[in-house]
Order: sequence, then C-alpha cells, then structure tokens
Amino acid sequence: MDLREARERRVRTGGIDLCVAELGDRSRPTIVLVHGYPDSKEVWSEVAGRLADRWHVVLYDVRGHGRSTAPRPLRGGFTLEKLTDDFLAVAHEVSPDRPVHVVGHDWGSVQAWEFATVERTQGRIASFTSMSGPSLDHFGHWIKGRVSRPSPRGVGQLLGQGAKSWYVYALHTPVLPEMAWRGPLGRQWPGILRRMEKVPTKGYPTSSLPQDAAHGAWLYRDNIRARLRRPREDAHAHVPVQLITPTGDAFLSPSLYDELDSWVPRLVRRTIPAKHWVPRTRPDQLSRWISDFVTDVESGSVAAADTPGRSTTAAPHGHAQRFGGQLVLVTGAASGIGRATALSFAKARARVVVVDRDAEGLASTVESALAAGAPGAWGEVTDVADEQAMEKLAARIAAEHGVVDVLVNNAGIGLAGSFLDTTGEDWRRVLDTNLWGVIHGCRIFGRQMAERGQGGHIVNIASAAAYQPSRMLSAYGASKAAVLMLSECLRAELAERAIGVTAVCPGFVNTAITGSAHFAGTDAEEEARLRSRTAELYARRNYPAEKVAHAVLEAVVHNRAVVPVTPEARGARLLHRVSPRLLRGVARLRPPL
Repeated sequence: MDLREARERRVRTGGIDLCVAELGDRSRPTIVLVHGYPDSKEVWSEVAGRLADRWHVVLYDVRGHGRSTAPRPLRGGFTLEKLTDDFLAVAHEVSPDRPVHVVGHDWGSVQAWEFATVERTQGRIASFTSMSGPSLDHFGHWIKGRVSRPSPRGVGQLLGQGAKSWYVYALHTPVLPEMAWRGPLGRQWPGILRRMEKVPTKGYPTSSLPQDAAHGAWLYRDNIRARLRRPREDAHAHVPVQLITPTGDAFLSPSLYDELDSWVPRLVRRTIPAKHWVPRTRPDQLSRWISDFVTDVESGSVAAADTPGRSTTAAPHGHAQRFGGQLVLVTGAASGIGRATALSFAKARARVVVVDRDAEGLASTVESALAAGAPGAWGEVTDVADEQAMEKLAARIAAEHGVVDVLVNNAGIGLAGSFLDTTGEDWRRVLDTNLWGVIHGCRIFGRQMAERGQGGHIVNIASAAAYQPSRMLSAYGASKAAVLMLSECLRAELAERAIGVTAVCPGFVNTAITGSAHFAGTDAEEEARLRSRTAELYARRNYPAEKVAHAVLEAVVHNRAVVPVTPEARGARLLHRVSPRLLRGVARLRPPL
C-alpha cells in the first residue's frame, strides 16, 4: 500500500515535529505502529494497509527519522524518556478518549516496552505486540542473571547474543557509523536487505534512509549502556503483551525471552519462520496476529492481571504458537490421515480448508475442526485429479480466505496386485489421484505462495512404498516414489522463495484406505476378502493416524525434507540406504493375505 493515501498531520512535542499518518475509521479502536532502526514508518506500509479495513491505524516517524524533525543537539535527544513523551503526544492527538494498541518492531519494540512498563502511560495503552526488540531493562537483568550465576548453557547464550550484537558495538563508535550510512552503506542497504533478508524493496526503504540511520545511531548511544548497567526493577508490563519471535532473526536470540513470563502479567507467545524484517516479508501473518490479539483484548478475553510481576500467562502452547491464524489446506480430509491432520492444525488454532470427494465426511471434519479450536474451517468437495476444478478451488480460496500458508497433499487411493494383472485403467486411476493430484496442488497453490512472496510450506503424503519395493505394489509404489522425488526436486527449487517442501512416508497406518483399495486381477468376492483381511492386519498393527498428523506438524515447524513415520517406515528407509539388496529380497515375499 502507498502511504500517500493516508491522512497526514504534524504533532508537536518537546521542540520536535512528528510526522503522523492515519488510515481507517477514527471511530474504531486505534493501533499505533512504531518502526525500528534504520527504518521510517514506511516499513509498516504492507501491514498497515491490511489492518486499515478493520481498525484505525496510526504510523509515525520517530524523531530524527523520515519526515519528523531531529532534536538539537542529537546527543541526549533520543532517550527512552523523550521517546515516551513523543508517543504520549501522538496517542493524545489520534485517540484522546480511549487507550491505543501499540505494535513495535526492532527499536520500535524496544521503546514500546518502555511505554508498556512505566507508570505514566497507564490508561493510554490497551495492548502491546512486540517483535524483534526486547526491553532493555529485561535484557539487563537477563545479562546479570547469567553473569552472577554462570552455567554452560547461560554462558553459551551470552556468547551467542554477544556475537549477534556486533552492530551495537559498531554504532557506539564516534562518527564512523554516520559516515558509512551517508556513504556506501546507505547506497547498498536496499540490495543488502534484498539478498540477505529477501525483503521486497519496492517503495522501501525511502530516500531518507542515510539520514535516518545516521540520526538513529543515537538511539543506541543514549540508552544501551545506561539501561544495561542499571536496569529498572519495576519493569513489569501493565498491559497484555503479544510476543512474536522470528526464528531466523540474525540479531536477537530467542533465549532473550526465556524469563519474560516473570515480567509480563498476560503474555501471548508466537513464533514465525522468518528473518528480522518481518513487517516487510510476512505482512499477511503479522496483520492476522495483530488483528486477532486486538480483537481478543477489546472483547475482554485477554485482560491484564491484577498483580504486576505475577504471571498469569494465557498463551498459545505448542504448535499454536506457530500456526495460530495461518491458513492450512488439507486434501483427502474426510477421513484417515487427512482428517487427523486437519484436526491437529485446528487444535493449533489454524484456519482450515478441507478438501475431499466425500461431502458427508467433509462436513463431519469441518464440525470437528471448529470444535477443536479452529477460528475458521471450510469444506470443499473437489476431485484433486481434476485440474480445472483445482484451479477454480485455488482462485476461490484466495479470494475468500487468502493465500494458503500450508498445503497438505494427502488425497490418495490404494491399489495392490501384480503388475501383469494391473490394467491401463488401474494405472490411470492411481496416477491421476496419487501423483497428478499432488502435482496439481503443488503447481497451483505453490505458485500462489511464490507470487505472494511470503514463504509457505508444502507437505506431500508419500509412503514407505516409495522406497520399499513390493511384488504386489508396483503401481501404488511407483506413484508414491514419484511423489517423493517430486518433493525433493521442489524443495530444491522453492527454497530460494522461503517455501519448504516435505515428503511424509507414513508406513502401515490404521485408516479407511484399506476398505476402498482395489486389488487388481480379482473378482468382487475375492477383492472383498482381501480388503477385509488387509483391514484386519492394519487394525492389529493399530498405528493411529493422529501420530502421522503430529509428524506432519513437526515437519513443517522444523522444515524437514523426508519424514518416515512408523518404525517399519524408518527401518525400510535405513535399509534403502545401507542394504538395498536385502530390501529387494524382502520385496519378493508374498504378503500374508
């Protein structure tokens, strides 16, 4: 979004003119977005545009940045106390009668921690969302705790964060940072962001960057040493806080927030697989989390605790920190692994779209997903083998719900029997669903992910049969081996777009696929007997689909390439690598049917 569409005003405070921009309806609750270093308010343009449809959104250039004026002299003009004065002036101007919700990134978050913990701001802030910027007081206590009570883990954390903080030392150097930013570094910075962080640079950063960065060096010089030496003892948050931690942040360690519960009465934790500049690289996810958090605070479902310093954390746990609010699509979700996977994402607070040919089964999955905690769940009756139907499905979902964040290509059918008994029609049927269904999903939804430019993840459900040959599974095994290789190739291609690809190979799992599997070369009576016998063996094995679903979520969290799930799948994978001859010998054995 172009912030030139915003309403702009000047706010006078402490001899400084702040440039303030507003979007959305002023009668609605106000969200104030505070930028970091070396940015200006334009870093928030993509997030602000998404929030403005629902909220009154305010952005301002921090003093000395963008179109705000700088203090004279610069030294001593950027203390947290003066930054708090600026914020209060903006809040009074844009929302005089009700508290505002604050969102901060980088140094915007650092100063907003001050807003959220000092007494004079009480009643002016309703909530705080923090990303990539810790409280200097909390940071000071974090350092002191590890120095006064050293342990191998604590020393390792100190050394790790010390290495990540190289830029802090550099910015304390007199004159040189200013010369670098006004010289070659300022010219090269957009290219550095594009290469190192995959930050789209259209309209960002602005032409004021060299001056902004030179002025902003005083944020560090005026505050870092003073606060880390003498951190406040009363730095307890008096508002609910949402902490969003990018797992790939090159400047801050997640361990900085280990003791945050003791400082924040009401804390919601989120993690996102991204690097430091998440307002530019992941605006969709951030705007959803911010909007959901503000909604919860406004409705009273998240409220500050009565006793400062006493943790009453109501945070998402486990996978909910990672998937809350994300859009997940699962094919073949009317039963079995697909249904279990959809429900696991629902429990992780994801929005879930489930796809299958079975309308009745889909309706049951949707109902269960909503009951499990999904903020939204929708069923789509679609045959994944139908390319045109999948194209229409993808367009409809993007228009109504947004681009899918996680795609699980699970739909598949079973086919057993000898190769010579398998007809051409049998081959077409199994390949249309097991392989082409996956191809359609990857191509259509994967392209949407790539065009959005905010990453994503694709999970393709293959099988242990992809690498474990069997005399009775030539067609099925070939389809799943193709899915495995497709996944490996896509993983290599899409990595540069921050899209992960995983092949999951379940093994013998107790699902309904055995009841619908086709046995080539048999009549109806024999096929019914073989289905019953196979279902009996799978039931006796009794490996639940829920364990596969858990493996799927873990694979996305850790961006794993190939995930064999059951013990036999893992064993066959090992034999495939170290003793393929033995695996071929096993393939000659007749199944006990």
